[in-house]
Amino acid sequence: MMRNLMLAVLAVGGISAMSSGSATAAPAYPYCIQSQAFGTDCSYPSYEACRATASGRGVDCIVNPSLAFSPQPYGEPRRSRRSAAY
Repeated sequence: MMRNLMLAVLAVGGISAMSSGSATAAPAYPYCIQSQAFGTDCSYPSYEACRATASGRGVDCIVNPSLAFSPQPYGEPRRSRRSAAY
């Protein structure tokens, strides 16, 4: 009886510990290193940082495809420059 109670408490504690962790989104960096051997690594905040890491390795720096082709938010509508009151 005591053993079953202990297992139940441990199971409930383990399940609640696994489900209570909040998921944080990874930052989306604008530049990636791409190579055929290692794939794509998008962890570079600037083109200069990407080029410095890529130097001498035979890899390319590219714009992060998930940012480059994502839908852009619409801006404010343009106003007419003409004055309505003449």
